Amino acid sequence: MADEALARRYASALADVVLKSGETETIKTELAVWTQLFVGSTDLHNVLGNPAIPQKGKERVLEQLLAKMKPSKTTANFLRVLLQNNRLGGLVEINERFAAVLAERSGVVNARVISARELPQDERSDFEKTLSKLTGKNMQITYSVDESLIGGAVTRIGSTVYDASVKTKLENLKAELAGV
Repeated sequence: MADEALARRYASALADVVLKSGETETIKTELAVWTQLFVGSTDLHNVLGNPAIPQKGKERVLEQLLAKMKPSKTTANFLRVLLQNNRLGGLVEINERFAAVLAERSGVVNARVISARELPQDERSDFEKTLSKLTGKNMQITYSVDESLIGGAVTRIGSTVYDASVKTKLENLKAELAGV
């Protein structure tokens, strides 16, 4: 499922249901297990994603899995809807968006900071304060290192990227000089 908007719609609909029912943690856990199952089994992925296999056959396979794994009614129904709409192939993206939607609705925004070196705790705290002020929300930040950045950092909040890396500044300067 290349369409992030479609994944977000499914994730938002599921979030609406689980927030009303209070099953948030259960569904998050079950959805993660099912995502791993589909990612880990190429045979399962091929069977459920193959347009040559009749829908009834796919439904039988899913029902057998549901009977064996016994997920909650909400998870089982959600997987049936995905199969019915030929969207099981997008379960990874839907699961990612589901976690993001739940975090968003609880006032937490996920961000990713990639820096040229490991950041000490005081710099991480500064990042968190700055990003919280920028977004007006609590931040949950994942940090990673990419030495090819040379210096600085790249911050991703949702689909917005703030690139303050030395590597990008040098590439921009090179492009500017080549255009002169």
